[in-house]
Amino acid sequence: MVKVDLSGAAGFLGNGPDYEAAEKAYETLLNKSGPGSEFTGWLDLPRRIKDYELNKIIATAEKIRARSRALVVIGIGGSYLGARGAIELLKPIPGADDPKIFFVGNGISADALCGTIELLGDMDFDVNVISKSGTTLEPAIAFRIFRELLQQKYGDKANEHIFETTDAHKGVLKELGDEFGWETFVVPDDVGGRYSVLSAVGLLPMAVAGIDVRKIIDTAIEEFSKLDDRGTDNPAWQYAAARQRLYKNGHNIEIFACYEPSFRFMAEWWKQLFGESEGKNGIGIFPASVEYTADLHSMGQYIQDGPRAMMETVVRFKKSHHSYTVPFEEADADGLNYIAGRDLTDISATVAEAVKEAHISGGVPNMTIEVERRDEEGFASLVCFFEMACAISGYMSGVNPFNQPGVEAYKKNMFRMLGKPGCC
Repeated sequence: MVKVDLSGAAGFLGNGPDYEAAEKAYETLLNKSGPGSEFTGWLDLPRRIKDYELNKIIATAEKIRARSRALVVIGIGGSYLGARGAIELLKPIPGADDPKIFFVGNGISADALCGTIELLGDMDFDVNVISKSGTTLEPAIAFRIFRELLQQKYGDKANEHIFETTDAHKGVLKELGDEFGWETFVVPDDVGGRYSVLSAVGLLPMAVAGIDVRKIIDTAIEEFSKLDDRGTDNPAWQYAAARQRLYKNGHNIEIFACYEPSFRFMAEWWKQLFGESEGKNGIGIFPASVEYTADLHSMGQYIQDGPRAMMETVVRFKKSHHSYTVPFEEADADGLNYIAGRDLTDISATVAEAVKEAHISGGVPNMTIEVERRDEEGFASLVCFFEMACAISGYMSGVNPFNQPGVEAYKKNMFRMLGKPGCC
């Protein structure tokens, strides 16, 4: 289970974490009495996944792994960030038998798209298109292009290489899938995109990458059961109550950091989760992310000595998969013999404590999120923890944590300026 260390924020919390408000928000969430409650299906999503659904995901992944050298995942926002975060965290270096996973449809760049096509070359590949509606501009463009590529490559068998993850009953993508016989996976009606990583949205690409999705679901069931506990020992309460108190005390920017480079897209998933959930009605903590220690040599000056409006949340993995010690050199020209024989994981832990101490002394409150290991259990634990904490924190701030009305503003402008018929 995730552990939260608030000792680095204690001096900035005033009256302490706002547990009273956290409890009220938690009850609102569980009682489904708050705005957006129709999208709280993620709370029991792992328990609701039937064996046959999980078996279908795993069987499809095995089929793709057996016949193709690549999977093209088409989606944007919550339709790809969770899966990409998981794959880069757990499979940063693919195994020799693992297909390459390409993510497209998350922007509109001819150079990026053509670069992916060039990388595909003559590889056999499949496509997993993820969208509830099928009409979101960026993935819709990418899907049209890759459908054409599949038809050029496989002819009449092209439809066998398309797998859709979409609404169970409606939408353009669902209609097309029914017409052409694409294998279909469902996005539950009561789960929004940024909370959907533990559904087929995230699980199918993960399974194709060689990740044990059954272990992820089993862990998620356990974690959500633990997060059902009421009280100040609940880590989701601790995190939500502390960050909201810090926000009220003037810390309106949250710096999210990790010492593992493979965590980069997990940070992107976290930014969408909290930014899209809380940034409403002129309020909300601004979510930013950095990669330590690299960004200490670029953003470290600002964090240490810039405006005192920041709080810092650091994810730490207690154990590493590998061990590597600093070698001893007789000449010691680089002056590193003082750490010769020490393991890199041990050095990293010491560096993290040194940075934490410096940032706290510089006026940046620190919250540390501790996870046992960078594996399926660790990933699932983090997802459950952050989803729960985000919902509680959102209700604490008085917003609907499950909608995104601001997204429609630029969508309307895009369609209007592009000349979409019947638009706006």
